[in-house]
Amino acid sequence: MGVILSGDALLTLKTLPPEYAHTCVTSPPYYGLRDYGVKGQLGLEKTVDEYIENLVEVFREVWRVLRPDGTLWLNIGDSYATRSGPQAPTNTRNSNGHTEKRVPAGYKYKDLIGIPWALAFALRADGWHLRDDIIWHKTNAMPEAVTDRPTRAHEYIFLLSKEPRYYYDADAIAEPCGKKGNARSFRGGWAYTGHTSFDNDAESDRETHGNAENERGTRNKRDVWSVATAQFKEAHYATFPPELIRPCILAGCPVGGMVIDPFFGSGTTGEVALQEERDFTGIELNPEYIAIAERRIKATEEKGIQLKMWNCRAAQTT
Repeated sequence: MGVILSGDALLTLKTLPPEYAHTCVTSPPYYGLRDYGVKGQLGLEKTVDEYIENLVEVFREVWRVLRPDGTLWLNIGDSYATRSGPQAPTNTRNSNGHTEKRVPAGYKYKDLIGIPWALAFALRADGWHLRDDIIWHKTNAMPEAVTDRPTRAHEYIFLLSKEPRYYYDADAIAEPCGKKGNARSFRGGWAYTGHTSFDNDAESDRETHGNAENERGTRNKRDVWSVATAQFKEAHYATFPPELIRPCILAGCPVGGMVIDPFFGSGTTGEVALQEERDFTGIELNPEYIAIAERRIKATEEKGIQLKMWNCRAAQTT
């Protein structure tokens, strides 16, 4: 079952009961990127610190609504300290262009701000366990007209948890691999084993020190994910690809469990959750994107999946 809640992420999260969801998979608006034309949107703060503080407050509520063994999978991109006027959109299907750019206080012109790690460290300081930095390698990254640095072709997905031990289904996202060995493998103590199996799973490694063939044909998923950016026909810029978040949902939530996304956008999290037989709750501030998500997810109704549309604005004002 799917539920879309219309409203501000922080206020709407406060209406949900504690320990409501198994996992959160989300991508908040990036700092200083676009004006989506909705009052109360995140990403247009005057300072980086204010942006980070606002997101920490949102994810503090995510913490509350997650089960004790819950996880947060957070996709976030970086920004540069630069100067430019507002730019109209080049995609005529969307009326939201780039915001006006100013160098934020405390940064030098052309600095890479480091938004992802600033947010990750702030969340860690707020109580989250920072478990992994997953690299989203964009196989079809957008070209950049720069001549003094490489073109950026990656973003981060941070895996965070409430507790040191949490629900994580490694088998659900295990990677296929061959049986042959590889001399690059190393084990504890930073000692290379030399000409041993790179593809062995953990159990085989323990039992044979990497010297046996991997009969299972799978290995633990690595933390560099090569996925092409999404091509979505409707009017939403920040659509992350379904195959990027599918492993997050499979590993972070059991079948029949609840996935939440407080920045629902065009509904990718909900679509993948339903495809994988999980329930979802999405929160979105922009009515235009809610309409897009509703159309997108209702296409799954022919498979017997139910979708409820809830409007929580009245609840937020009481």
